[in-house]
Amino acid sequence: MGRGAPEERSSWQEGILRRQAARESAARTYARALPIVPVRARGMTIEGADGRRYLDCLSGAGTLALGHNHPVVLEAIRKVLDSGAPLHALDLATPVKDAFTTELFRTLPPGLAEHARVQFCGPAGTDAVETAFELVHTATGRTGMLAFTGAYHGMTAGALEASGNALDVRVARLPYPQDYRCPFGVGGERGAELAARWTESLLDDPKSGVPHPAGMILEPVQGDGGVIPAPDTWLRRMRQLTADRSIPLIADEIQTGVGRTGAFWAVEHSGVTPDVMVLSKAIGGSLPLAVVVYHEDLDVWAPGTHADTFRGNQLAMAAGTATLAHVRENGLSERAHHLGSRMLAELRGQVTEFACVGDVRGRGLMIGVEVVDPTEGPTHGWAEGATEGLTQGWAEGATEQSPEGLTPKQPLEPSQDPLRPDAARAPRPPAPELAAAVQRECLRRGLIVELGGRHNSVVRLLPPLTISDEQAAAVLDRLTDALHTVARDHAESRPPH
Repeated sequence: MGRGAPEERSSWQEGILRRQAARESAARTYARALPIVPVRARGMTIEGADGRRYLDCLSGAGTLALGHNHPVVLEAIRKVLDSGAPLHALDLATPVKDAFTTELFRTLPPGLAEHARVQFCGPAGTDAVETAFELVHTATGRTGMLAFTGAYHGMTAGALEASGNALDVRVARLPYPQDYRCPFGVGGERGAELAARWTESLLDDPKSGVPHPAGMILEPVQGDGGVIPAPDTWLRRMRQLTADRSIPLIADEIQTGVGRTGAFWAVEHSGVTPDVMVLSKAIGGSLPLAVVVYHEDLDVWAPGTHADTFRGNQLAMAAGTATLAHVRENGLSERAHHLGSRMLAELRGQVTEFACVGDVRGRGLMIGVEVVDPTEGPTHGWAEGATEGLTQGWAEGATEQSPEGLTPKQPLEPSQDPLRPDAARAPRPPAPELAAAVQRECLRRGLIVELGGRHNSVVRLLPPLTISDEQAAAVLDRLTDALHTVARDHAESRPPH
């Protein structure tokens, strides 16, 4: 079926796409931007119903650590199927689950593994986040949560309310440090320091309007928020601030975990041990699985708390065990670090000629290219490295404008801070239309990429950890060629002065 002449294959694919558009909801996302019909996949390669082949840098939104249909994953699944073991086991103990938890604990940061408990929850990452919120609420007796601007932790809401078990979670949002669009206008170490002091002030100011929270949740690298790695020094500050105030720290490793960033868990880059880790995506080896791992001191739940029907997915546990072991035994985290660093450096060198590229950033095999409007001037106040309002006093080391209780530090001179934005690096307005055009041009060249960021203007690369050097080179060639085409077309479409 679908293996006839090219015209027949194309017609077959178009028919499937038409029926999908007629039957499925308007909430379709990937299907709109990527009008393909995968019929076969292996490693990093997807074949569509029309016979075309693509390099997949979406990887199931980061789920496929080993790519599509990796042999060790398929073997683990077949072994369970052939054994006659139950596929659905609720939370009963099984040999398959025992093997998974043993391998999972083997990979955890030592400070957590020695005192960890694991809760199997619903099959999606958002279920793990909901579970983590209920966990810290139950353990602390508090309801509020601290989170960060640009964060993405899932899409569920209201299920607990409808069940009569609402937590009434109020979330206070804090500034997440970044260089290119620093909320304080300075970037680098100075911007991260200001973000940390803002958080400290909010927690210690009795008039901040934020009651003592049940927990803080953060992503070591914001993925959907635009591929923004947290500075290691800032992450250590968050760990110290929360520990000093008995606030459980929740690390969302749903997308960053299992070697993606160049360490098995992204928190290991900074040496931070969180109180709670929420895990999903790659830990299921391409199948639905989510867990919450937390310090034993928080294990005060009553039996049956936050139970879920599908928390015993045996095939996902088997696939997950095979994936975790393969990444660990073959040093794929280290490879992600070295290959990702090389890809990042090469990409930065190749796109300097494109005025529509504002920033290239990432960690390991999480890489983002922020697309901007080259026809618009820099964001107000950035060309001179200026800051405004409250933060202006901080950046200049002033005391009269600093929030009570904070001790300002002398700012770094621009020559001392290589990450401080100047007129050449000042952020230009995001360009989601151009980013979408880059995504389309990539698809024409046989490359699947995702978009993300606050304005959906960041082209994201999430290749499998098994990507070869040759495939990495092909990815960069196709992406830069797509950027060249979009930049040229945009320049030609501009009216003459």
